[in-house]
Amino acid sequence: MVAARHLFNRGVRVAVVLAAERARISAVPLHQLEILERMGVPVLDEPPASDLVIDALLGYSLRGSPRGRYANLINWANSQTAPVLALDSPSGLDVTTGAAGDPCIRARATMTLAIPKVGLGLAPDLVGDLYLADISVPPLVYRRLGVQVPDLFSQATIVRIELEEKAHE
Repeated sequence: MVAARHLFNRGVRVAVVLAAERARISAVPLHQLEILERMGVPVLDEPPASDLVIDALLGYSLRGSPRGRYANLINWANSQTAPVLALDSPSGLDVTTGAAGDPCIRARATMTLAIPKVGLGLAPDLVGDLYLADISVPPLVYRRLGVQVPDLFSQATIVRIELEEKAHE
């Protein structure tokens, strides 16, 4: 929803389609939805034909394969001719193991946040081009977690990460 707001503010025609019923949306995303509605961004029941599909359905805490409306929206996105940009990870992908659920988004590109997730590098055919975006996590947070993170964003706030292609047999 934040991506939709930024695009709308730049004059891009956008629409948002929710996977969950409004009553089941938690406080932070609900606040973002209310901002979009006040801005006049359309919130639709079904996705329209688009020039770009932004996948922000499921996050890194996915357990098992997507079901119900989530699965339907993933299948819809994968059937489109428009490119799909996955935010943080392709919906349906386990970012720890790289295992794909059924269904799983097949992204043209993925914009992951803060630090690269191991599973993204294990599924290059689902991730597409991989970019890493700085969301201003303080280095102290990583140090307290015992995670060594190089200065990834010294040159830019978005960097491309090269993935090795899987060998096809």
